[in-house]
Amino acid sequence: MALNTALSGINAAQSDLNVIANNIANANTTGFKGSRAEFADIFAVTGLNLNATAVGSGVTLQEVAQQFNQGDLQTTGNSLDLAINGNGFFAVNNGSGVQYTRAGDFEKNSNGFITSPDGSRLQIYPPNGNGGFDMSTLTDFSWQTAQSSATATSSITLSSNLPASATVPANAFSTTDSTSYNNAAPVTVYDSQGGSHQATIYYVKTGTNTWNANLYVDGQSAGTQPMTFDSTGKLTTPTSGTLPFNAVNLGNGSSPLTLSLNVTNITQFGTDYSAAPIIQNGFEAGTLSGIDIDEKGVITATYSNNQSTQIGQVAIANFANVQGLRQLGNTTWVASTDSGPATMGTASSGEFGTIESGQLESSNTADTTAQLVDMIQAQRNYQANAQVLSTDNTLASSLFNAVSR
Repeated sequence: MALNTALSGINAAQSDLNVIANNIANANTTGFKGSRAEFADIFAVTGLNLNATAVGSGVTLQEVAQQFNQGDLQTTGNSLDLAINGNGFFAVNNGSGVQYTRAGDFEKNSNGFITSPDGSRLQIYPPNGNGGFDMSTLTDFSWQTAQSSATATSSITLSSNLPASATVPANAFSTTDSTSYNNAAPVTVYDSQGGSHQATIYYVKTGTNTWNANLYVDGQSAGTQPMTFDSTGKLTTPTSGTLPFNAVNLGNGSSPLTLSLNVTNITQFGTDYSAAPIIQNGFEAGTLSGIDIDEKGVITATYSNNQSTQIGQVAIANFANVQGLRQLGNTTWVASTDSGPATMGTASSGEFGTIESGQLESSNTADTTAQLVDMIQAQRNYQANAQVLSTDNTLASSLFNAVSR
């Protein structure tokens, strides 16, 4: 009886050591969650009403329980390294179904997909076309390298002061005669193909409180529009604050360029001519320069033309009973009957934690001191049970020797 009981204790201690050894071995595994060996006593009663005198029959390994407490976050600076600070799991797909992980060491593969080290593709919610994301479907996160399309300039915003003391030029306006205009404001504009062109606004005073704005693009005239100011130097014409101009055919296969000037911020005060930076709303085509993932998991692609677009949102999953998840290895899990189905959502909402870009979650067994203490305790348990075996063997030998005499 004692031999079997001690043997069960040795087996239990060995199981405990195996679990601790696995925890220590994965102390540097990103997103790893340690386990704890949990035991139950064996109590067999063979007769009726003998509980008061019955002796237990040993111990058995009841469960290796996963421990999902948070690991420390380590800064890496890599925008594709992600960590969840709080509850939740990343959803990944290896081609055979969705799995779940806390390891956020993602990378871009040769096909442009963002994957975990084992090749499973990170799952995101795609844009819905209305400025949000379609949370009814999951899709692979693909880092597309296509260019950001160009946008033709349609509006130029000016912020200038035209000097009230300026005189009317004596000569008829000509772009080649600097005495025929008072001031000029150059600005780069873009056509529908993203090509750049030089536009210039020439200001010509025509009388008291009246001016003309002449617009030229690559030397072609887009027309002339008048401006009028009141006695305080404020713009009165155009009343809308916008000067429309004629379309200019650039002759390079792009669409004709039609520009308007927003002159709301133009004044005529008694000071010298001054001009703030000119703003225009066009831009050239741009190549993908990087991505940014915020704490809500929104993925923003940035381009070399200073434009950006939201291309998806990282999907986050949680479970009613995370300890019921079935472990697959590679720091991934799948749902089970015990865990319940995945509750899908987004970071920084409800019960879900936040996403930290440029960081990784360390193993929650990284503090090996605690593991070593547990290992010492398990070793002592093993030695104590081994001592029981030795003691029982000594008693049995003594008994056999006494009987044989």
